[in-house]
Amino acid sequence: MTEMQRLASREQAFEIFKKCRSFWLLKDPVLRSTKVDEFRWFRRVSSWILLSFVGDWGNVRAMKIVFLLFLLMIPAIAQTKRNERKSLLDNDPRVVYLTEMPDKQIELMIVKEAPVFSDPDGKQRLGVIVANQKVKIEAITDKAYKVRGQGTRHGIAGWVGPWAFESKDPNFVENLKNFYQRQLAVNELIAEKEIAMGMSMVEVEKSIGKPTKSTVRQTPQGQTGSWEFIDYEDERQYATRIDPQTGQAYRQLIGITQIEKSKRVIEFTNGIVSAIEDAKNRRRDQVRIVVPPVVFGW
Repeated sequence: MTEMQRLASREQAFEIFKKCRSFWLLKDPVLRSTKVDEFRWFRRVSSWILLSFVGDWGNVRAMKIVFLLFLLMIPAIAQTKRNERKSLLDNDPRVVYLTEMPDKQIELMIVKEAPVFSDPDGKQRLGVIVANQKVKIEAITDKAYKVRGQGTRHGIAGWVGPWAFESKDPNFVENLKNFYQRQLAVNELIAEKEIAMGMSMVEVEKSIGKPTKSTVRQTPQGQTGSWEFIDYEDERQYATRIDPQTGQAYRQLIGITQIEKSKRVIEFTNGIVSAIEDAKNRRRDQVRIVVPPVVFGW
């Protein structure tokens, strides 16, 4: 290969490098929004892969293969970054995160200028949020609400005391406290993969998964139905055979039968658990009850 050909191949290889990198930086919002250090990390990893596997900038075909493999790896790296950030931000057991509940979107009006804190305990002050604006509640505790809105200088996000808010519902503070206490109990049940009367169908599915069978019945009083969760175990059937050549006896598998090991039936009334029936023995004191979902009237 002449020197001119080497230079042309080198240029072509570098163009492939730039295009592949730009593709993922533009396509994936996590990579696109990362800090300068992470951009440098991306360049270093890209260069290391090139030098390790290719070694020669002129080997364009090999570079294409390496970059195809690298492109397949990037989504997994980006997903890991998302999961790490989420776990770091949303891991306080005292907090109920409404961002994880699309059906629980709550908006309140801020009627008083109020301090904003970085934590629900009010230890570190971030600034001041201005009055006369509607904000969406992102998370709650029994003492504060996390919001995002306009501050005195710029946009601000953090924890604000309930006294700064107003709603059409005069009892919204008490209702949010009830909702908070109930959601903590439900979160505990879901973490333990347990259920209780008073849970919604969505919460039951989050806790123990989709049912084996389900029925729905419409009545003048509303909708009723049941979910069945059946646990099976395999029973293997064997037959004794005689080897015609050796005359020795051996066991041969002739079939597998699924036998019902346990069965749990959950009855719903208007989307709320109203009864739980277990086919296997469970003590009566193990049945748990939570308050039905709080209905808001903002």
